[in-house]
Amino acid sequence: MGVLGVMAVAVVYLLPTINPDWWPKKRINLGLDLQGGMHLVLEVDAQKAVESTVERILQELRESLWKAGLRQVIAERVGGDRIVVRVEDPKIVAAFEKLLDKEFKELRILEKSTEGGTLVVKMDLPEAEKDNIRKLAISQALETIRNRIDQFGVSEPDIRRQGERRILIQLPGIKDTQRAKDLIGKTALLEFKLVDEAHSVESALKGSVPPGSEILYQVRKDPKTQRSFKTPFLVKKRALLTGAYLTEARVEIDSRYNEPYVALSFDKKGARLFERITGENVKKRLAIVLDRHVYSAPVIQEKISGGQARITGNFTLEEARDLAIVLRAGALPAPVEIIEERTVGPSLGADSIRKGILSMAVGGLLVVLFMMVYYKVSGLIANLALAVNILLIAAGLAAFQATLTLPGIAGIILTIGMAVDANVLIFERIREELRIGKTARSAVEAGYDRATLTILDANVTTLIAALVLFQFGTGPVKGFAVTLSLGVCSSLFTALILTRTIFDFLLVNRKMKRISI
Repeated sequence: MGVLGVMAVAVVYLLPTINPDWWPKKRINLGLDLQGGMHLVLEVDAQKAVESTVERILQELRESLWKAGLRQVIAERVGGDRIVVRVEDPKIVAAFEKLLDKEFKELRILEKSTEGGTLVVKMDLPEAEKDNIRKLAISQALETIRNRIDQFGVSEPDIRRQGERRILIQLPGIKDTQRAKDLIGKTALLEFKLVDEAHSVESALKGSVPPGSEILYQVRKDPKTQRSFKTPFLVKKRALLTGAYLTEARVEIDSRYNEPYVALSFDKKGARLFERITGENVKKRLAIVLDRHVYSAPVIQEKISGGQARITGNFTLEEARDLAIVLRAGALPAPVEIIEERTVGPSLGADSIRKGILSMAVGGLLVVLFMMVYYKVSGLIANLALAVNILLIAAGLAAFQATLTLPGIAGIILTIGMAVDANVLIFERIREELRIGKTARSAVEAGYDRATLTILDANVTTLIAALVLFQFGTGPVKGFAVTLSLGVCSSLFTALILTRTIFDFLLVNRKMKRISI
């Protein structure tokens, strides 16, 4: 009854794979090499995360200096991750150093010098803190990309870290590869910045950019001609609000123009900040900047409470949805670069499945014929156990929602040979017992008892090797290890329990005196 119960459970787990309409639950998932899809390797520019952190600290330092009334102090970022401060008034040096020691203890002072009565202080973050920022940036990038892909709707993606700064992504079944790359690689840094209306954009374009401002562009595409137009904006460098306070980003349709836009909702702190920003800057233009591109720069007509905003930009519905996805998932802490890209077509995957099944069928048929010819009726029992073995492997893949790959099929084919190998050991032991004159029942019992330890030793060592491959392998190696591990476990069950149950049924229940072996 126990054997029948195991087989019944296996059939139940396989039903969704045979016909998903019957029971659309767990099923066997096909890997990238079998159903086609996309393979990407990204490299995270973790140093940019360090520079972003230093830039944030610099902005906080400037605000603190302004609030403390220390106006004759110039602070700027140089070399990417260093801050240089120039204190021009010797009378405020003590106040500056007190502020530095009190509020910016995390900064490491590299050098202090005096140039013509001006105190120059060079600072950066300690190396341990930089390393920690880099590690966190890569971990956060991994989680952000996983969230984006989950919302994109890819079935069974494989996303994991590779080495120190790289992320491996496999997206089975993906068809729109360019859309997927845009979604994954977009930094999605959302910022709200004031437009610098006190200075001329034309002068800035000629090289006269005011301190504290920068030129950013708004890119619009004409839907009829598909031409892009760039409009320059002179905006303040300092971001008044970022996407870190977002709680929701959803696509809505403008009732007047029938165009999609992205509606934003902020958390309580973000809503308070947005209300204060809009209240203090009525009749000024507030640029909504995403990845250093201006999406819109509306004039603030009145104070906006409730923590709601919108991003417009002549989007298509698909573009608006993708933008909402990356905003909901959060910004990447550092830019990522695609350093490896491979696309597997569905026709190639179908060909791999066809050849894999053919090789499995040919290998299985040869094994079945050999067992039938050499061991006769006992060979038929071994062949039945082999069929159940394949059934259990498939059910295990479905139960654990493992991904079947081409190397995984190779693991199943290897298991076919290993499964009958255990039966060969048992049958040869039984033959030896029959030659010395034992009865059929005694020979079967002795054969199983003496072969069991040998079979366990051989299979356990194979299982250990498979588990090591699964733990430390990647991609194809892991797919092979999964099916090999399941195959070893199912082989032990079919060889030591299922076949013996059949022999016991024939010899005890059916009272057979001889066995064909």
